[in-house]
This record gives sequence, C-alpha cells and structure tokens, in this order.
Amino acid sequence: MRFLSSGDTALIVEFADNIDRAASARIVRLASTLAVAPPPGMIEVVPTIRSLMVVYDPTRTRRGELEAAIGALETAPDVGGAPARRWTIPVSYADEHAPDLPHVAAETRLSREDTIARHAGATYHVYMLGFLPGFAYMGDLDAALRLPRRRNPRTRVPAGSIAIAQQLTAIYPAESPGGWHLIGRTPVRFFDPGADPPAVLTPGDQVRFAPISNAEYRKIAVAVAARSYRLSSEVAG
Repeated sequence: MRFLSSGDTALIVEFADNIDRAASARIVRLASTLAVAPPPGMIEVVPTIRSLMVVYDPTRTRRGELEAAIGALETAPDVGGAPARRWTIPVSYADEHAPDLPHVAAETRLSREDTIARHAGATYHVYMLGFLPGFAYMGDLDAALRLPRRRNPRTRVPAGSIAIAQQLTAIYPAESPGGWHLIGRTPVRFFDPGADPPAVLTPGDQVRFAPISNAEYRKIAVAVAARSYRLSSEVAG
C-alpha cells in the first residue's frame, strides 16, 4: 500500500498502478472492513479502480494515526460486511439498441454474433462507481473486443446503454454524454435516488449479461416502469 494526502481531509490508499482484480479485491475488502469498524474520525470511504479514498475529520484524527489504523486493518481477519452479489442483466443487442455494434464487429474482425457471444460470455467484476451516480466500471472485457474510446463522443447516450471501451464495459444509468461504444441496452434502471441503496451495483459485485429479444425488452421495460420487476441476483461465491 502507498498513502497519499488528498487535501487535509482525505487519505488515498493506493494498491496498484493499473486495473487489476486482485488489487480491487483488497480495496473492496478494506472498504468493507473500515465501514464495519471505522477508526476514530473517519467519515466515509470511496473505492476506486486502484485505490481507496478515506475521508476523515482532521479535528478528530491525524494522517499518521489513520495510516496506522488502516495498516493494521488491512492484515486483520475479515470482519464481514455486505456480501458481493452476482447479477444477471438482460440486454437487447438489437440494431436499434446497439448503434456501434456493426463498427465494433468490423474493427475487431468478428461477426456480429461472435461479438455478442464474447461480450455476453464473460463474468465481469465491478471495480468502482463513478462518472455518473450508479455508473459501474466493469472488467475485464474479452481481449478481442478492446477498442479505444470513440473519436467523437455523443452528446446524448440513452439510459440503459451497454458500452465498451478499452478493457472495460459499463451501463449508462441515466441519459448523458458519452464516448464509449454502444453495443446493447438494458431496460433495467441502475440508479434510483428514492431506493435504498440508490445504486444497484456496488464495487466487488459480479455481472453477467443475458441476451434478450425485442419482445422481452419491451415486456421488462413495462414491468420496470410499474416497479414490479426484480433483477436476478445471488450471493457471489
């Protein structure tokens, strides 16, 4: 671990220099441990792809004290916390929901069907939430599908869009600008400020995408609007 100051009210705990699942597992574990047994003066923790931000009250603790407490907790027995979930997310890869799928297939020299199969055939790890509330950065994308971001970002990406860029995939929880390649869409909502918790996914969760037809998409969208749809999940092993 490497400790860095972020102003006078936050401490950054770095675990890696790149995107790495083993490092992410340590970040998620430490975040969970700190949430269950917070050191004096700690306010909150924010997991990121390769580090953990620990926000604290400088009138109640000092950086050195916090570093010592975190160092001890990082090697302490797991104290539990909310278990990671494995989610199965329905996705339509139909042309109307996947404007960049032909381009991705052409650039990767894969067929449309193989592109979909490779994307839907992986189990993804949620590294962090960021950019938008509930926007989950997930990896690791099949090596054959990895492309740089679009040269010209869109000003409007529909909510529920499934996107890929470099080694990551993501779901846009709300309409926003975006520069990732759009290869599908889910009718499920992934951020609801009135829900508890408001974001469906959390760092450490696992995700699989299940291809669905247009008819299934419309049926689920109606259920989501009526708040009668429940996304499938189980405790991750």
